[in-house]
Amino acid sequence: MFLPFVAGTTVPLGSIILDTTKDTTQAVFTQKQNIEASGILAFNQVLAQIAERDKDQKTKADAIDAYFSEHDMPLLGTGMKMVQEAEKNNLDWRLLPAIAVRESTGGKNDCIKATNNPFGWGSCKIGFDSLNEAIETVAMNLGGNNPKTEKHYADKTTKQILRAYNPPSIVARYAEQVIKIMNDIGSEDLVVEAKV
Repeated sequence: MFLPFVAGTTVPLGSIILDTTKDTTQAVFTQKQNIEASGILAFNQVLAQIAERDKDQKTKADAIDAYFSEHDMPLLGTGMKMVQEAEKNNLDWRLLPAIAVRESTGGKNDCIKATNNPFGWGSCKIGFDSLNEAIETVAMNLGGNNPKTEKHYADKTTKQILRAYNPPSIVARYAEQVIKIMNDIGSEDLVVEAKV
């Protein structure tokens, strides 16, 4: 490829810009290094945020699983899935396990006619292929992310969600009972303790 050089003009060549009137190659190279360093710094910050989120999720999942373990509940081991689905659907991380404890004693008294339904979802008339599917479905609905049920759950507080899930006319203090279980599992703002 032939590139004509005319005095006083700037000609792009790859990622280096040559200025025939003065030597700016070093300045361009330094600028490129600064851009690359900024990109690496931003990438490292993203990695740090992901690591912090993962640590936060693990702490919450461990609290759920510790509660299930302490009470000898079959849902032991589902803590991480519950935390991830709660985050995905903008729910309090303790809501799903607390409903499962209230509805089925953490899977001990699962729905009789509906498999894998520790939440009593659909008045125990709806079964799931797996616990993961049940967790995903209930979280999606309670988060207001199912067009068929969003009118009941979208844009509501946890207490309002619980009152829609099981109205006071059916179980008078249902919301308060579930909230007490949530508090027994852990505080809403459970944070990772820094290790010294």
